[in-house]
Amino acid sequence: MLQIQLIRENPQFVIDRLKVKHFDAEGIISEISQLDVDIRQNKKSLDDNLMEQKKLSAEIGKLFKEGKAAEAADMKARIAELKEVEKQLQAKVAEAADKIQERLFLMPNLPHASVPEGKTAADNEIVYTEGDASNFDYDAMPHWDLVKKYDIIDFDLGCKITGAGFPVYKGKGARIQRALIDFFLDEAVQHGFTEIQPPYMVNEASAYGTGQLPDKEGQMYHCEVDDFYLIPTAEVPITNIYRDTILKESDFPIKNCGYSACFRREAGSYGKDVRGLNRLHQFDKVEIVVIEHPDHSYETLEKMKTYAMSLLTKLGLPFRVLRLCGGDISFTSALTFDLEVYSKAQQRWLEVSSVSNFESFQANRLKLRFKDEATGKMRLAHTLNGSALALPRVLAALLENNQTDKGIIVPEVLRKYTGFDMID
Repeated sequence: MLQIQLIRENPQFVIDRLKVKHFDAEGIISEISQLDVDIRQNKKSLDDNLMEQKKLSAEIGKLFKEGKAAEAADMKARIAELKEVEKQLQAKVAEAADKIQERLFLMPNLPHASVPEGKTAADNEIVYTEGDASNFDYDAMPHWDLVKKYDIIDFDLGCKITGAGFPVYKGKGARIQRALIDFFLDEAVQHGFTEIQPPYMVNEASAYGTGQLPDKEGQMYHCEVDDFYLIPTAEVPITNIYRDTILKESDFPIKNCGYSACFRREAGSYGKDVRGLNRLHQFDKVEIVVIEHPDHSYETLEKMKTYAMSLLTKLGLPFRVLRLCGGDISFTSALTFDLEVYSKAQQRWLEVSSVSNFESFQANRLKLRFKDEATGKMRLAHTLNGSALALPRVLAALLENNQTDKGIIVPEVLRKYTGFDMID
């Protein structure tokens, strides 16, 4: 959530920056600005009201001492009138503050200055490429055919049990899935992240805190009886650990990681782009989350991106890194890098990670602050997160890129977890 002070002091800057995200903020900022003026005027009236009440109360005491009960009674009546006006002014201030909050919740984060112009994913900027992204010189099998051949993932069985987008992993398919989770978690812990096992459901306050609500309400599975939401990523519960928290500067950086199943209702079209593991309603992911000092958050973002890249290097997958343009970056993010692996059988790039800096956007919603040692004032922390990594498309690329006429070769770094080096 943007800070009201920024909108108050430089509304045109906010309007201009949000144009990069193709968000027309002029109308909503005009409303917020007027509501902000109303609040300050009503607060001024409230202060005047309370000052008059205090003055009259002092006068009443004197009048009683002087035996002027009738005059004191008139002043008491006036105080009663002022108290009624006080209630009305407090109600107006609260109502305007609620309206400002509602409108702030609808506004996306400001994009960083380095975010490129653009409307769609086609306008994202390629900043790095690694590995052999050439295609096989024969007709390779896509993973949805490979998993049937080796009986390791059953999409039809998932449809029977639940519905489309809920696959069943079997035998070596389940083993390699678990191997990837363990590998990603072990790597994160070795790089200084503390492992968290979070709940898979969150309350409404948590969903608002990290920006899933109200922006992505239609994409989340909602348990209406309990008013809980199934998490779309472990970022949500892990970041909310620090909701309503005041940190010390010495606490930074706070580095957590966590595995979770993820649940997303997002609708997909038909075709190869969403076939098989390419898009699921339930999938596994290891997330890294960092709470950082504002002065160091972009340095940390670079470290997180480099770390996520190292996982793909160790798995031997060809990949590229994209800086997302204004039209493709998320509602909450200030700057995002996507990591995509190349699928040699599908002959296309598959997103496996997004690494983002939210600056103070989430922290403002979360009331996540720290005390500045130099000034003694409270400041908002910065929050960052990244997929390290999301499993479905990583697994799809591993299966497709490592297929041979004898079976599918398991990457060397996973063999101590799987106990086998070939799926055959």
